[in-house]
Amino acid sequence: MDEKTAGGAPPQQPSGFPDDPFGASPPEVSPPAALEKANGGGGARTPPPPPPGDDEDDEESGMLRMSFMEHLEELRARIIKALYGFGAVFLLCVIFSNYLFKIVERPGLIALKNTGIKDARFIAIDPMEQFSIIWVWTPVVAALFLGSPWILWQVWSFISPGLYSREKKWAVPFVLSTAGLFILGGMFGYFVAFPYGMSFLFGLGGFADVTPMITIDNYFDKFVDVLLGIGLVFELPILIFMLTLLRVVSPSFLLNHSRYAILAIVIIAAIVTPTPDVFNLMLFAVPMCLLFFLGIFASYLLVLRREHRQFPWRPFFLWLGIVAIVVALFVVVAVVEYHFHLTWRWPFLVK
Repeated sequence: MDEKTAGGAPPQQPSGFPDDPFGASPPEVSPPAALEKANGGGGARTPPPPPPGDDEDDEESGMLRMSFMEHLEELRARIIKALYGFGAVFLLCVIFSNYLFKIVERPGLIALKNTGIKDARFIAIDPMEQFSIIWVWTPVVAALFLGSPWILWQVWSFISPGLYSREKKWAVPFVLSTAGLFILGGMFGYFVAFPYGMSFLFGLGGFADVTPMITIDNYFDKFVDVLLGIGLVFELPILIFMLTLLRVVSPSFLLNHSRYAILAIVIIAAIVTPTPDVFNLMLFAVPMCLLFFLGIFASYLLVLRREHRQFPWRPFFLWLGIVAIVVALFVVVAVVEYHFHLTWRWPFLVK
């Protein structure tokens, strides 16, 4: 019996595969039944591959999950670090308390000098007044302004574990802009608002032959109220930006209700202003209105970024340059033709 008879008929090649001239076997094709058995039977199919992770899942993977007690421990650690930094800056300011108080009293001395009264001066009527104001509260206020970047960084470090990875990129801009606006507000109050307000108050009794004198305690209270009040008001763009980031407000909503915002700004300026005259009221209200619209502009940029659109920066900087050139030409004409000169105090251009 030959091989064909002993072994039966040779296996048929599956249809669709040509004869291999080199003697290689055709690829084996599993029948449907074998596939079903491999898949567990019952006609089950091979499960599809898992879908790729969403962007939100990827972002949430960067978030730190903490329990309530861990949040309290983190808050305690950040408060302690903020106090350590504030204490270090405070001790440094205590060393220079004499120089710092000279800086504090300078706007008051200018205001007293503007009255034209020879005996106008600061006085101290309490034995502890000079110690508490010069050696304690002056370094405290100075340390609050100088240490604000470190304190704000600790605030951001506390809230950052609960933010997405894309939101954590706002750390440096948040700290720099918030601390910068706070310090800028203090400088505006020191160089512009406070000297003019005190000059107005000291000059009210000039016609009645009243000699203006003020205790350093009373003067320092007004000084701190104005500087801290204006410093907090200058945080208005940051507040508007954060509300837009949380989708509480939108630029269109703020623009449509801007008249109510301006009314509120004027009321706040009337409270913060140390004098009742309209000039000093506008001196506070106008910068606050500009800060309000600056915050709307920042929130508009955020909305454009969220919608993957670009702001036309080139025309913006073009018009900004044109305005700067016009202002520079105005200053040059005022100095050359009308004999004005520049000063470091408001209005910075006097005759």
